Formats: sequence, structure tokens, C-alpha cells
Amino acid sequence: MDGSLAERAGVHDAGYDGDVRLGIFLLAARFPGQDDAAALSRTVEAAAAAERAGFDDVWLAEHHFMSYGVVPSGTVLAGHILAATGRIDVGTAVSVLSNQHPVALAEQAAMLSLLSGGRFRLGVGRGGPWRDLEVFGTGLDRYEHGFAESLDLLLAWLRSDRVAWAGERFSFREVPVVPRALVPPQVTVACTSRATEELAAVRGLPMLLGMHVGPDEKAAAVARHGLPDAPHISTHVAQVADTREQAVKTLMDEMPRWLGPGLEGYVAVDDRPRPSRDPVGYTRRMCELHPVGSPDYCVESLVTTVERTGIRHLILLVEAAGSREATLENIARLGADVLPGVRAAVAGS
Repeated sequence: MDGSLAERAGVHDAGYDGDVRLGIFLLAARFPGQDDAAALSRTVEAAAAAERAGFDDVWLAEHHFMSYGVVPSGTVLAGHILAATGRIDVGTAVSVLSNQHPVALAEQAAMLSLLSGGRFRLGVGRGGPWRDLEVFGTGLDRYEHGFAESLDLLLAWLRSDRVAWAGERFSFREVPVVPRALVPPQVTVACTSRATEELAAVRGLPMLLGMHVGPDEKAAAVARHGLPDAPHISTHVAQVADTREQAVKTLMDEMPRWLGPGLEGYVAVDDRPRPSRDPVGYTRRMCELHPVGSPDYCVESLVTTVERTGIRHLILLVEAAGSREATLENIARLGADVLPGVRAAVAGS
């Protein structure tokens, strides 16, 4: 495409075009027997494989101090993947606002949008009451009460030429916004509570809804949000095999092996009790809720979510089988055997 990066940044439409979008979601978990370098290499390889397989976007998780995900900065990894790809959008799912300054995150998002011709998308979330808050010095109060102000400052920065701020947690004199994205990246908010749903709705922002709930719960969240045509995102575990039984067996055998140790990394900053999660029971629940089965089963499961919720952007966790080889095979087969069926079914509905 001709033109400068600045010119091209206004060309790519990072919004919602009404067609179904299908992406992958990468935790970058450290599997048993792997080191962090292998986990990161596999994650980058999976993103490139998703582009070849015909997915629309890649979404990157962000965690600290745990094997559940070894990416401490979704924006840094997004920049690397954007440079290594040419078509696919790359987003964060999510950048944790409670751990960082919203202006710093907005600057990174604007720069990635400009450098990639608008292929960057920004997902943000409150995070949790974890020890990250102590390490980074932001504190429990920022997590519990500061998310709304952080989000408002981030949005103001992305949408303005100059910004001054006088809030409860942030205050500064007017400064110019540099770099300034001609078209700000789409901001999506991870919602796991009604309070966050309302916060997103008041600001007209779409929701990212997680794997822990099924289509009926997601439909209820969209109804409460009140903007059914917003580009909400639904997250799923996806594992395709010749039969439903084979796919379920694969996940039941492999997912708890990395999920159990990974979940132990969630340590509350104030030592509040945290209900323990049974990795076997959680895996079984994922198999019940999500497209884990034959190609036809996966198509039907995803189309059901679209029909029940109205959400037309679905992202799929493709790493659950717990190895590099299984992840790449799953991506290729989802691209060849599932994506075309979902797109055809939704287009014909």
C-alpha cells in the first residue's frame, strides 16, 4: 500500500463491520517441561499460524509472576507480532489498567496503531487483587476504586490533541498528545461483573466476555449493557478432533497438567482467602460450554453463541492441549474445517 505510516493508519478499519470475526486468544502458558523462551516462541509461532489459517485477529493475555501466562506486557508482544505479520489484527486481552499509568498505555497503543496501519486493538481490564499491585506500587485502592478514572484518562488521551487532568488519582498540567493516532484503536473492556458492564456501557465501549460463562449468561450481559450492536467479543476454548469424544479426552488429559500449576500463581496482595479452583473440574466445564469436538460440533457451538447473544466477534483459546505441536495443528484444522462453516452459517442467517 502506498503512503506513509501516518496516512495508512487512518485506512484500516479497526471497528465493527457487521460480519462475523474469528480470532485466537493466546495465554502464553508455560507447559510442563517448557521454559519461558519456549512458551514465548510458541506464542509468536501460533500468531503467524493464525494469519495463515485465515483468522481475523490474535489476542494476547497479560500476567505477572505466574506460569499461567509468561507475557508481562501485551503491548510489547503485540508490537513484535504486528511486525512479523502483514494482515491480521493484534489486540491485548487484556492490558491491566490497575498496574500501569493510563497515559503510558495510551501512548503505546497510539504508537502501535500508527506503526501497524491501524491493526492494533486495545483490550483493557481491572485485573485482580493480586500481588502485582504491591510490586508495581499502584496499591489495592487503585484496583478497587480507580478503574473508572484510569479508563477515562486513557480514553481522553487517545481521543484528544492535548490533555490536562485533575482527578482523584492523576493530576497534571496540559501537555500535547504525541504520537496521536489518526484513528484511535478500538478499546474493549473485559467485564466479569455488573459494575464493569455498566461502566463500559456508560462510555459506549464494547465488552470482552470470558470463558467462564456460556451463551445465556453472555446474552444477559449484552442485554444489561444495552448496546447489542456494539462490537462485543466472546471468548471460548476451542479444540477440534475427528469426534467429540476425542477432543474432550485430549483436553481432560492435557489441560489440567498446565492449568493447575498456573492457577497457583494468583496470590492476593492482602492475603484474602481465594477459593481454590479444581483444574479437572474447570476443564470439564470448559468442554461443556465451548467448541470442543468434531468440526461440525465446533461450528454448531460457535453459531449458537452468535444466535443467542448477537455477538459476532469470537476469539478462541487454541493452546489448551498443552504442546506446541497440538496448538499448531489445532489452529490449522480450525482454520480449514471450522471457520468456513461458521462464516457461511452466520452469513446465511
